[in-house]
Amino acid sequence: MGTASAIGRRKEVANMALYEHVFLARQDLAQAQVDALAEAATKIVEDNQGKVVKTETWGLRSLAYRIAKNRKAHYVMLHIDAPAGVVAELERQTAINEDVIRYMTIRVDELEQGPSAMMRRGEREGRRGDREGGRGERGDRPRREDREVA
Repeated sequence: MGTASAIGRRKEVANMALYEHVFLARQDLAQAQVDALAEAATKIVEDNQGKVVKTETWGLRSLAYRIAKNRKAHYVMLHIDAPAGVVAELERQTAINEDVIRYMTIRVDELEQGPSAMMRRGEREGRRGDREGGRGERGDRPRREDREVA
């Protein structure tokens, strides 16, 4: 009996996959509305036997090009542990939401622990502003004044 339940659990775990879901919300939304969109996405996942492991709000950022007359967008990332059907439903709901201008979901082998690269980047930019000239020291080469001129 213990073996059968272990096989059943293994099969259940095998059906679950890890995903990163990022969506861009319109620039004219308030932060509370963006948080409500993230909560709605979380509810869709949890209602379908999935789990949102982590939610990160990256804030209002400039876009590389205009999308639907928006020059900026609110970025939100969700780490999801769920079966494929849950992701299909999440993408369906996201596609019909007029407040979301772009979204992308990718399957990953493992979820990143700690803050994402975008969050670490924000921390780095915050520290950079404290330094003279806005640029940090380069530990891999001598300072300009100390270099020999050829």
